[in-house]
Amino acid sequence: MSCVKFTELRCKEVICVNDGQRLGFVSDVRVEVPEGCVVAIIVPGPCRFLGLFGRKDDFVIPWNCIRRIGPDIVLVDIKPCDCRVPRSKSGWAF
Repeated sequence: MSCVKFTELRCKEVICVNDGQRLGFVSDVRVEVPEGCVVAIIVPGPCRFLGLFGRKDDFVIPWNCIRRIGPDIVLVDIKPCDCRVPRSKSGWAF
């Protein structure tokens, strides 16, 4: 894959190629330190009941599951149930 800035990646919608499901928009990345390698992208889970009760589990998608990064979307090859990570009350649950 070509070089992509995080600011450009953050504006893109993530879609699963297996079933066409829209997972949401990239909000963060997971980086391996000290190597500086991006190992996953993070997509917040969908809102619960009109956004009043927080969000459901987040999607943490390994970098090797990304198939294509286009001008508007990121195509991933992973089942949504395989990349769900429970949200903790203090932030990300890694």
